[in-house]
Amino acid sequence: MDTVEDATYRRTDWYAENLGARTYVRCVFDDIDLTECSSRGAVFSDCRFTRVRFNASEHVESAFTGCVFTACNLFDAEFTGCKLVGSEFADCELRPVRVLGGDWSLTILREADLRGGSFQDVRLRETDLTDANCTKAALTGCDLSGAQLDGVRFAGADLRGSDLGDLDPLRTGVAGAIIDAEQAVALARALGADVR
Repeated sequence: MDTVEDATYRRTDWYAENLGARTYVRCVFDDIDLTECSSRGAVFSDCRFTRVRFNASEHVESAFTGCVFTACNLFDAEFTGCKLVGSEFADCELRPVRVLGGDWSLTILREADLRGGSFQDVRLRETDLTDANCTKAALTGCDLSGAQLDGVRFAGADLRGSDLGDLDPLRTGVAGAIIDAEQAVALARALGADVR
């Protein structure tokens, strides 16, 4: 497996490239076109992505741990079984990202626009979703324990099967969200209702 450390890539066209299982450590990616690229088993550790275009890219069992994404475009990007623990997204276009499985714990998605996105069976423990817009998004079967959810907008979102134990319905917009019976009971109790 090729490993690249402390490299800087600027204004490079990697359109539709297959990244395979390469490893990048502390690398900088600035103004790179990764549109329709793919990766399987690739590892990006403590890397910085600025103005990188991930449009329609597909990533399978790859890792982006401790990475920072700034002003990146992830339109129609798909992550399957990927690990993004401790990564941060700022001013990124994330609509409509698709995530199936994997571990996004401790990821910072503050104020992220996730409208219409899909997270299915994803570990989102202690993820910071403060003030994120998840309107009509699907977050099904997700582990949101310890997640920061203040100000999140879940209007019309499908939350069935997800752990909402740390959701405060008085500080989160849940009107119109789709939930299951067990979640309904938990939210009612959070509001002080006596459920019998």
